[in-house]
Amino acid sequence: MISRRGFSKGLGLGAGVTAASLAGVRGASAAPRGEVGARPGGASAATPGTTSTAAPRATPTFPRLKRIDAGLLHVAYAELGPAHGPVVICLHGWPYDIHSYVDVAPLLAEQGYRVIVPYLRGHGPTRFRSALTFRNGQQSAIATDIVALMDALKIEKAVLAGFDWGSRTADIIAALWPDRCKALVSVSGYLITNLEANQKPLAPAAERTWWYQYYFSTERGRRAMEDKALRHDLTRFVWDTVSPTWDFDDATFERTAAAFDNPDYAAVVIHNYRWRLGIADGERRYDALERRLATRPVITVPTITLDPERDPFTAPGDGASYRDRFTGAYDHRTLAGIGHNLPQEAPAAFAQAVVDVDNF
Repeated sequence: MISRRGFSKGLGLGAGVTAASLAGVRGASAAPRGEVGARPGGASAATPGTTSTAAPRATPTFPRLKRIDAGLLHVAYAELGPAHGPVVICLHGWPYDIHSYVDVAPLLAEQGYRVIVPYLRGHGPTRFRSALTFRNGQQSAIATDIVALMDALKIEKAVLAGFDWGSRTADIIAALWPDRCKALVSVSGYLITNLEANQKPLAPAAERTWWYQYYFSTERGRRAMEDKALRHDLTRFVWDTVSPTWDFDDATFERTAAAFDNPDYAAVVIHNYRWRLGIADGERRYDALERRLATRPVITVPTITLDPERDPFTAPGDGASYRDRFTGAYDHRTLAGIGHNLPQEAPAAFAQAVVDVDNF
């Protein structure tokens, strides 16, 4: 267990500060909690809708990837920190990849954590081990991938931390396999999909936010995801719209977009969103897990939920809509000025949440 006081002191963080300076490739300037301004290379936030004219900045990177056979996949993952340190598994979302944690992972590694950041199925160098395996994107399939990865790496228990698809995956493991989850950091709270609830219409403004989910339900949307140029522009548009204050540069996006060239990317993504709308079937092997998830199981492990204030998907109410799903030690934090890709936009705040929940 890492001391919260030691972590904050090591980062040079005072009360209310959630961004830290990292040397070299991890550079991010210090900023108060929630204040937009901590950016790779020390760039400041641009006015939404504008393009930065600052000189190109160094793009942080991970060390050489590791690979392992785990369940249905040959998983590619980044690993930082001591081999015998307490384990944190950081899980990315869509349309993102492991680089959402390129600033978070070194912060945690420097505090003694062993940090594992895997490419999810259909992303980057991760591959299906068999050509016969259905390219399934349903929630329980992705969650069992991570449990299989933990088994392959002989990790009995870990702190799980994620956003978007990664939050959902971490939530599921915490709910169904609490003995494998020491603690949880979940951006946007309780994201376990309930297929029945997903059939209920939302308010028009909320439905508009989910435009790509409905686009992917069409043949036109599927073709767009399979076309490299259209996929590139679509995912870049999503980045721009869901993180309106994040001043990322072209190199930052292109580094992640390379992960979308995985040959199974389009199939997994399309199936994920069609399954969530109830217009694509899941696999029978996951039926028992999905029946359990349909009951909206509570999460009993220590949890910190993080809401990014500028994310259009953030539900109103400062976490009230999902508070009853977390019955263990709990804290909720809203990060002002931060968009959807919270770990990359506010890496020190995310890392601090990991350290804090590990000390609950």
